[in-house]
Amino acid sequence: MKTSQRLDYAIKKLYRAFYNNELHPECCKQCAVGNILDNTDSWKHLSDEHGALKLNYIGNLHQAFGRKFNGYTPLELLEIEATFLKACGYKLPLHHKNKKPKKSTDKDLLFEGLTAVITYLCNLDNIPNIMDYTKLFEYKNEKATHQTKELIA
Repeated sequence: MKTSQRLDYAIKKLYRAFYNNELHPECCKQCAVGNILDNTDSWKHLSDEHGALKLNYIGNLHQAFGRKFNGYTPLELLEIEATFLKACGYKLPLHHKNKKPKKSTDKDLLFEGLTAVITYLCNLDNIPNIMDYTKLFEYKNEKATHQTKELIA
């Protein structure tokens, strides 16, 4: 399956962060967007609250000028982060009074967040969800309808 360069880079960075224990939802440098943007936190200046979907003045300015950060617009970055946080069990925006998971770095929880983010990233690029494993189990007349090689290629 052909994917965009921005999607390839994003997935590689998220994969690396997940397996190196460098993914943390509450840290602007180690969250989903922080990792996609090379562990920088400059993206947090696009909105007034972590997890918010509303661009602030700076965010709107970058959006209006068509600015992209590692291939993603400011609005897309906010959506990516909100998708990640929601899937990890946070009530948005991030605030100490809002609901959050007991153990924010639990691998199962982070995997749920990554799965949601990758699904969203695939939707942005109009490609089938690469996390969808259901084709592996499709069958007809008790035989697999797809060869494993077809699915991986």
